[in-house]
Amino acid sequence: MNPPYNTNYPGIDDLRKRAKARIPRFAFEYLDGGCNEDVNLHKNTSELREVELKPHYLSPHTESNLKTDLFGVTYDAPFGIAPVGLQGLMWPNAAEILAKAAFKHNIPFVLSTVTTSSIERIGEITEGKFWFQLYHPADNSLRDDILKRASEAGCKTLCVLCDVPTFGFRPRDIRNGLAMPPRMTLANMLQVMGRPNWAINTIIHGQPEFAIMKKYMPKGLNMAQLGAYMNATFSGRVNEEKIAPIRDMWKGNLVLKGVASEQDTEMAIRLGFDGIIVSNHGGRQLDAGQSSIKSLSPIVDKFKDKLSIMMDSGLRSGPDIARTLACGADFTFLGRTFMYAVSALGTEGGDHMINILKTQLKQVMEQVCSAEVFDLPNHLIKK
Repeated sequence: MNPPYNTNYPGIDDLRKRAKARIPRFAFEYLDGGCNEDVNLHKNTSELREVELKPHYLSPHTESNLKTDLFGVTYDAPFGIAPVGLQGLMWPNAAEILAKAAFKHNIPFVLSTVTTSSIERIGEITEGKFWFQLYHPADNSLRDDILKRASEAGCKTLCVLCDVPTFGFRPRDIRNGLAMPPRMTLANMLQVMGRPNWAINTIIHGQPEFAIMKKYMPKGLNMAQLGAYMNATFSGRVNEEKIAPIRDMWKGNLVLKGVASEQDTEMAIRLGFDGIIVSNHGGRQLDAGQSSIKSLSPIVDKFKDKLSIMMDSGLRSGPDIARTLACGADFTFLGRTFMYAVSALGTEGGDHMINILKTQLKQVMEQVCSAEVFDLPNHLIKK
Protein backbone atom coordinates (compact mmCIF):
# COMPACT_ATOMS: atom_id res chain seq x y z
CA MET A 1 0.00 0.00 0.00
CA ASN A 2 1.42 3.37 -1.00
CA PRO A 3 1.90 5.89 1.83
CA PRO A 4 -0.36 8.99 1.67
CA TYR A 5 2.55 11.38 1.04
CA ASN A 6 5.31 12.05 -1.47
CA THR A 7 8.04 9.55 -0.58
CA ASN A 8 10.69 11.77 -2.16
CA TYR A 9 10.24 14.18 0.75
CA PRO A 10 9.54 12.12 3.87
CA GLY A 11 11.34 14.46 6.29
CA ILE A 12 10.98 18.10 7.28
CA ASP A 13 14.61 18.75 6.36
CA ASP A 14 13.90 17.42 2.85
CA LEU A 15 11.09 19.93 2.46
CA ARG A 16 13.11 22.80 3.89
CA LYS A 17 15.95 22.15 1.42
CA ARG A 18 13.56 21.99 -1.52
CA ALA A 19 11.78 25.14 -0.38
CA LYS A 20 15.10 26.96 -0.20
CA ALA A 21 15.83 25.92 -3.77
CA ARG A 22 12.39 26.96 -5.08
CA ILE A 23 11.71 30.41 -3.63
CA PRO A 24 13.70 33.67 -3.68
CA ARG A 25 16.22 34.11 -0.90
CA PHE A 26 14.39 37.12 0.59
CA ALA A 27 11.23 35.00 0.96
CA PHE A 28 13.06 31.99 2.37
CA GLU A 29 14.98 34.08 4.89
CA TYR A 30 11.77 35.71 6.05
CA LEU A 31 10.28 32.25 6.63
CA ASP A 32 13.34 30.58 8.08
CA GLY A 33 14.76 33.27 10.34
CA GLY A 34 14.14 34.43 13.87
CA CYS A 35 15.26 37.71 15.38
CA ASN A 36 18.64 39.11 16.41
CA GLU A 37 21.02 36.11 16.58
CA ASP A 38 18.34 33.37 16.27
CA VAL A 39 19.10 32.06 19.77
CA ASN A 40 15.48 31.46 20.78
CA LEU A 41 14.60 30.17 17.32
CA HIS A 42 17.01 27.27 17.82
CA LYS A 43 16.23 26.77 21.51
CA ASN A 44 12.56 26.26 20.70
CA THR A 45 13.31 23.02 18.86
CA SER A 46 16.45 21.85 20.66
CA GLU A 47 14.94 22.16 24.15
CA LEU A 48 11.67 20.57 23.02
CA ARG A 49 13.69 17.61 21.79
CA GLU A 50 15.19 17.10 25.23
CA VAL A 51 11.76 15.76 26.27
CA GLU A 52 11.78 11.95 26.47
CA LEU A 53 8.94 9.42 26.48
CA LYS A 54 8.80 6.04 28.17
CA PRO A 55 7.26 3.08 26.26
CA HIS A 56 5.01 0.58 28.03
CA TYR A 57 5.58 -2.34 25.70
CA LEU A 58 3.67 -5.03 27.59
CA SER A 59 0.52 -2.95 28.13
CA PRO A 60 -2.62 -4.07 26.28
CA HIS A 61 -2.80 -2.04 23.06
CA THR A 62 -4.64 -2.38 19.77
CA GLU A 63 -4.60 0.98 17.98
CA SER A 64 -3.82 4.64 18.64
CA ASN A 65 -6.50 7.26 18.09
CA LEU A 66 -5.48 10.80 17.07
CA LYS A 67 -8.92 12.40 17.43
CA THR A 68 -8.96 15.30 19.86
CA ASP A 69 -11.78 17.36 21.40
CA LEU A 70 -11.27 21.11 21.67
CA PHE A 71 -13.92 23.80 22.28
CA GLY A 72 -16.69 21.30 21.59
CA VAL A 73 -15.26 20.21 18.24
CA THR A 74 -13.70 16.81 17.54
CA TYR A 75 -10.66 17.27 15.32
CA ASP A 76 -9.03 14.38 13.46
CA ALA A 77 -5.58 15.16 14.92
CA PRO A 78 -4.19 17.18 17.86
CA PHE A 79 -2.46 19.77 15.69
CA GLY A 80 -3.42 22.71 13.52
CA ILE A 81 -1.86 25.16 11.09
CA ALA A 82 -0.52 28.21 12.91
CA PRO A 83 -1.05 31.76 11.60
CA VAL A 84 1.80 33.02 9.42
CA GLY A 85 2.10 36.50 7.97
CA LEU A 86 2.86 37.17 4.28
CA GLN A 87 2.15 33.57 3.27
CA GLY A 88 1.68 34.45 -0.40
CA LEU A 89 5.14 35.98 -0.48
CA MET A 90 6.70 32.60 0.27
CA TRP A 91 4.49 30.65 -2.10
CA PRO A 92 1.68 32.13 -4.20
CA ASN A 93 -1.80 31.30 -2.85
CA ALA A 94 -0.25 29.52 0.15
CA ALA A 95 -2.97 30.52 2.62
CA GLU A 96 -5.72 29.07 0.43
CA ILE A 97 -3.74 25.88 -0.19
CA LEU A 98 -3.33 25.32 3.53
CA ALA A 99 -6.90 26.29 4.41
CA LYS A 100 -8.22 23.74 1.89
CA ALA A 101 -5.96 21.03 3.31
CA ALA A 102 -6.97 21.80 6.90
CA PHE A 103 -10.66 21.69 5.99
CA LYS A 104 -10.21 18.39 4.13
CA HIS A 105 -8.40 16.78 7.07
CA ASN A 106 -10.59 18.35 9.79
CA ILE A 107 -7.89 20.28 11.62
CA PRO A 108 -7.84 24.01 12.51
CA PHE A 109 -6.40 26.60 10.15
CA VAL A 110 -5.59 29.94 11.80
CA LEU A 111 -5.69 33.00 9.53
CA SER A 112 -3.41 35.92 10.39
CA THR A 113 -4.55 39.54 10.09
CA VAL A 114 -1.39 40.25 8.07
CA THR A 115 -1.45 37.38 5.62
CA THR A 116 -2.31 37.45 1.92
CA SER A 117 -5.81 35.96 1.69
CA SER A 118 -9.01 37.64 2.81
CA ILE A 119 -11.23 36.61 5.69
CA GLU A 120 -14.11 36.10 3.28
CA ARG A 121 -12.15 33.82 0.94
CA ILE A 122 -10.88 31.61 3.77
CA GLY A 123 -14.39 31.48 5.24
CA GLU A 124 -15.67 30.28 1.88
CA ILE A 125 -12.97 27.62 1.50
CA THR A 126 -13.45 26.23 5.00
CA GLU A 127 -17.24 26.69 5.25
CA GLY A 128 -16.53 28.90 8.24
CA LYS A 129 -14.42 26.30 10.03
CA PHE A 130 -11.34 28.43 10.58
CA TRP A 131 -9.75 30.41 13.40
CA PHE A 132 -8.70 34.04 13.15
CA GLN A 133 -5.69 35.72 14.75
CA LEU A 134 -6.17 39.41 15.52
CA TYR A 135 -3.34 41.91 15.47
CA HIS A 136 -4.99 44.56 17.62
CA PRO A 137 -5.58 47.78 15.62
CA ALA A 138 -5.02 51.19 17.18
CA ASP A 139 -8.49 52.25 16.02
CA ASN A 140 -11.42 50.56 17.73
CA SER A 141 -13.74 50.97 14.75
CA LEU A 142 -11.23 49.09 12.58
CA ARG A 143 -11.04 46.34 15.21
CA ASP A 144 -14.82 46.10 15.32
CA ASP A 145 -15.14 45.83 11.54
CA ILE A 146 -12.47 43.12 11.29
CA LEU A 147 -14.20 41.09 14.01
CA LYS A 148 -17.55 41.58 12.30
CA ARG A 149 -16.09 40.23 9.06
CA ALA A 150 -14.61 37.22 10.85
CA SER A 151 -17.92 36.43 12.56
CA GLU A 152 -19.91 36.81 9.33
CA ALA A 153 -17.45 34.46 7.59
CA GLY A 154 -18.30 31.78 10.16
CA CYS A 155 -15.25 31.96 12.41
CA LYS A 156 -15.96 30.59 15.88
CA THR A 157 -12.50 30.93 17.49
CA LEU A 158 -10.67 34.24 17.80
CA CYS A 159 -7.00 34.41 18.82
CA VAL A 160 -5.91 37.75 20.24
CA LEU A 161 -2.17 38.17 19.69
CA CYS A 162 -0.29 39.59 22.67
CA ASP A 163 3.41 38.99 21.90
CA VAL A 164 4.08 41.77 19.37
CA PRO A 165 4.21 44.99 21.45
CA THR A 166 7.09 45.92 19.12
CA PHE A 167 8.24 44.35 15.86
CA GLY A 168 11.21 42.00 16.25
CA PHE A 169 14.65 43.10 15.05
CA ARG A 170 15.32 40.81 12.08
CA PRO A 171 18.66 41.49 10.37
CA ARG A 172 17.94 39.38 7.27
CA ASP A 173 14.71 41.19 6.49
CA ILE A 174 16.40 44.54 6.97
CA ARG A 175 19.14 43.60 4.52
CA ASN A 176 16.60 42.28 2.04
CA GLY A 177 14.42 45.40 2.20
CA LEU A 178 11.45 43.17 2.89
CA ALA A 179 8.09 44.84 2.52
CA MET A 180 4.76 44.14 0.84
CA PRO A 181 5.30 44.06 -2.04
CA PRO A 182 9.03 43.30 -1.64
CA ARG A 183 11.38 46.09 -2.67
CA MET A 184 12.77 45.06 -6.03
CA THR A 185 16.45 45.84 -5.63
CA LEU A 186 18.82 44.44 -8.24
CA ALA A 187 19.72 41.64 -5.83
CA ASN A 188 16.05 40.76 -5.26
CA MET A 189 15.29 40.85 -8.98
CA LEU A 190 18.16 38.45 -9.64
CA GLN A 191 16.78 36.14 -6.95
CA VAL A 192 13.36 36.15 -8.62
CA MET A 193 14.90 35.46 -12.03
CA GLY A 194 16.60 32.43 -10.53
CA ARG A 195 13.27 31.04 -9.28
CA PRO A 196 11.11 30.93 -12.46
CA ASN A 197 8.49 28.57 -10.99
CA TRP A 198 7.84 30.98 -8.12
CA ALA A 199 7.78 33.94 -10.52
CA ILE A 200 5.30 32.29 -12.91
CA ASN A 201 2.97 31.29 -10.08
CA THR A 202 3.15 34.81 -8.68
CA ILE A 203 2.11 36.19 -12.07
CA ILE A 204 -0.78 33.70 -12.23
CA HIS A 205 -2.08 34.45 -8.74
CA GLY A 206 -1.13 38.12 -8.63
CA GLN A 207 1.30 40.13 -6.57
CA PRO A 208 0.90 39.30 -2.85
CA GLU A 209 -0.79 41.97 -0.76
CA PHE A 210 -2.28 42.44 2.70
CA ALA A 211 -5.67 41.13 1.56
CA ILE A 212 -7.52 41.60 4.86
CA MET A 213 -6.32 45.18 5.27
CA LYS A 214 -6.77 46.18 1.62
CA LYS A 215 -10.23 47.71 2.09
CA TYR A 216 -8.92 50.06 4.80
CA MET A 217 -5.69 51.16 3.13
CA PRO A 218 -5.35 54.38 1.11
CA LYS A 219 -4.69 53.63 -2.54
CA GLY A 220 -1.37 54.27 -4.23
CA LEU A 221 0.90 53.90 -1.21
CA ASN A 222 4.57 53.44 -2.02
CA MET A 223 6.62 51.00 0.05
CA ALA A 224 7.75 53.60 2.59
CA GLN A 225 4.19 54.83 3.02
CA LEU A 226 2.90 51.27 3.35
CA GLY A 227 5.34 50.54 6.18
CA ALA A 228 4.35 53.74 7.95
CA TYR A 229 0.65 52.90 7.51
CA MET A 230 1.02 49.41 9.00
CA ASN A 231 3.05 50.72 11.96
CA ALA A 232 0.43 53.36 12.67
CA THR A 233 -2.52 50.99 12.21
CA PHE A 234 -1.51 48.29 14.68
CA SER A 235 -0.90 49.28 18.26
CA GLY A 236 0.65 45.91 19.09
CA ARG A 237 0.45 46.07 22.86
CA VAL A 238 -2.74 44.66 24.38
CA ASN A 239 -3.96 45.09 27.93
CA GLU A 240 -7.06 44.59 30.04
CA GLU A 241 -8.67 47.78 28.69
CA LYS A 242 -8.34 46.56 25.08
CA ILE A 243 -9.33 42.98 25.78
CA ALA A 244 -12.53 43.62 27.77
CA PRO A 245 -14.60 44.95 24.84
CA ILE A 246 -13.41 42.07 22.65
CA ARG A 247 -14.69 39.57 25.20
CA ASP A 248 -17.99 41.43 25.32
CA MET A 249 -18.52 41.50 21.54
CA TRP A 250 -17.04 38.13 20.51
CA LYS A 251 -19.60 35.39 21.04
CA GLY A 252 -17.34 32.46 20.15
CA ASN A 253 -14.23 30.98 21.70
CA LEU A 254 -11.56 33.48 22.77
CA VAL A 255 -7.89 32.50 22.87
CA LEU A 256 -4.88 34.54 23.97
CA LYS A 257 -1.90 33.77 21.75
CA GLY A 258 1.70 34.49 22.72
CA VAL A 259 1.51 33.65 26.42
CA ALA A 260 4.87 32.95 28.06
CA SER A 261 4.24 33.40 31.80
CA GLU A 262 2.05 32.31 34.68
CA GLN A 263 1.16 35.96 35.30
CA ASP A 264 -0.35 36.41 31.83
CA THR A 265 -2.15 33.06 32.09
CA GLU A 266 -3.74 34.12 35.36
CA MET A 267 -4.91 37.36 33.75
CA ALA A 268 -6.27 35.47 30.73
CA ILE A 269 -8.43 33.37 33.04
CA ARG A 270 -9.67 36.45 34.88
CA LEU A 271 -10.55 38.19 31.60
CA GLY A 272 -12.64 35.25 30.41
CA PHE A 273 -10.42 33.62 27.79
CA ASP A 274 -11.33 30.06 26.92
CA GLY A 275 -7.78 29.07 26.09
CA ILE A 276 -4.21 30.23 25.60
CA ILE A 277 -1.50 29.39 23.10
CA VAL A 278 1.89 29.30 24.79
CA SER A 279 4.19 30.76 22.16
CA ASN A 280 7.16 33.02 21.58
CA HIS A 281 6.14 33.85 18.01
CA GLY A 282 8.45 31.20 16.60
CA GLY A 283 11.51 32.88 18.11
CA ARG A 284 10.85 35.99 16.02
CA GLN A 285 10.27 38.54 18.78
CA LEU A 286 12.43 38.04 21.90
CA ASP A 287 15.79 36.37 21.45
CA ALA A 288 16.53 36.63 25.17
CA GLY A 289 13.36 34.80 26.20
CA GLN A 290 12.58 31.21 27.13
CA SER A 291 11.76 28.49 24.65
CA SER A 292 8.03 27.76 24.48
CA ILE A 293 8.40 24.29 25.99
CA LYS A 294 10.16 25.79 29.04
CA SER A 295 7.33 28.31 29.45
CA LEU A 296 4.69 25.58 29.07
CA SER A 297 5.58 23.36 32.02
CA PRO A 298 4.87 25.74 34.96
CA ILE A 299 1.71 27.00 33.23
CA VAL A 300 0.40 23.42 32.86
CA ASP A 301 1.31 22.60 36.47
CA LYS A 302 -0.70 25.55 37.80
CA PHE A 303 -3.57 26.01 35.37
CA LYS A 304 -4.16 22.67 33.62
CA ASP A 305 -7.87 22.36 34.42
CA LYS A 306 -8.82 26.05 34.26
CA LEU A 307 -8.67 26.63 30.49
CA SER A 308 -7.41 24.96 27.31
CA ILE A 309 -3.62 25.19 27.03
CA MET A 310 -2.09 24.93 23.57
CA MET A 311 1.43 25.52 22.25
CA ASP A 312 3.28 26.51 19.11
CA SER A 313 6.89 27.54 18.30
CA GLY A 314 9.62 24.98 17.66
CA LEU A 315 7.48 22.00 16.66
CA ARG A 316 8.64 20.52 13.37
CA SER A 317 7.46 16.87 13.39
CA GLY A 318 5.12 14.22 14.75
CA PRO A 319 7.51 13.33 17.59
CA ASP A 320 7.62 17.03 18.51
CA ILE A 321 3.83 17.04 18.72
CA ALA A 322 3.95 13.94 20.96
CA ARG A 323 6.55 15.57 23.21
CA THR A 324 4.45 18.71 23.60
CA LEU A 325 1.27 16.78 24.39
CA ALA A 326 3.18 14.64 26.87
CA CYS A 327 4.20 17.84 28.65
CA GLY A 328 0.52 18.63 29.18
CA ALA A 329 -0.56 20.74 26.22
CA ASP A 330 -4.10 20.06 25.02
CA PHE A 331 -3.33 20.92 21.40
CA THR A 332 -0.46 22.07 19.19
CA PHE A 333 0.15 24.29 16.16
CA LEU A 334 2.91 24.34 13.53
CA GLY A 335 3.74 27.23 11.23
CA ARG A 336 7.11 27.02 9.46
CA THR A 337 6.71 23.30 8.89
CA PHE A 338 3.62 23.84 6.76
CA MET A 339 5.17 26.75 4.90
CA TYR A 340 8.24 24.63 4.02
CA ALA A 341 5.88 22.00 2.62
CA VAL A 342 3.85 24.41 0.48
CA SER A 343 6.97 26.21 -0.74
CA ALA A 344 8.48 22.85 -1.67
CA LEU A 345 5.44 21.13 -3.20
CA GLY A 346 2.94 23.85 -4.06
CA THR A 347 -0.69 22.73 -4.05
CA GLU A 348 0.29 19.27 -2.74
CA GLY A 349 2.15 20.67 0.25
CA GLY A 350 -0.70 20.93 2.73
CA ASP A 351 -2.00 17.39 2.24
CA HIS A 352 1.55 16.04 2.23
CA MET A 353 2.47 17.68 5.53
CA ILE A 354 -0.70 16.72 7.35
CA ASN A 355 -0.30 13.09 6.29
CA ILE A 356 3.36 13.07 7.31
CA LEU A 357 2.55 14.47 10.75
CA LYS A 358 -0.34 12.03 11.28
CA THR A 359 1.86 9.10 10.29
CA GLN A 360 4.73 10.19 12.53
CA LEU A 361 2.53 10.95 15.53
CA LYS A 362 0.63 7.68 15.28
CA GLN A 363 3.92 5.75 15.03
CA VAL A 364 5.15 7.38 18.26
CA MET A 365 1.88 6.68 20.06
CA GLU A 366 1.85 3.06 18.97
CA GLN A 367 5.51 2.66 19.87
CA VAL A 368 4.97 3.84 23.44
CA CYS A 369 1.55 2.09 23.63
CA SER A 370 -0.57 5.22 24.04
CA ALA A 371 -4.12 4.59 22.87
CA GLU A 372 -5.36 8.19 23.12
CA VAL A 373 -3.74 11.60 22.80
CA PHE A 374 -4.65 12.48 26.40
CA ASP A 375 -2.70 9.43 27.61
CA LEU A 376 0.67 10.77 26.41
CA PRO A 377 1.49 12.57 29.71
CA ASN A 378 1.59 9.13 31.34
CA HIS A 379 4.63 8.39 29.17
CA LEU A 380 6.60 11.52 30.05
CA ILE A 381 9.96 10.93 31.67
CA LYS A 382 10.18 13.66 34.30
CA LYS A 383 13.58 15.10 35.07
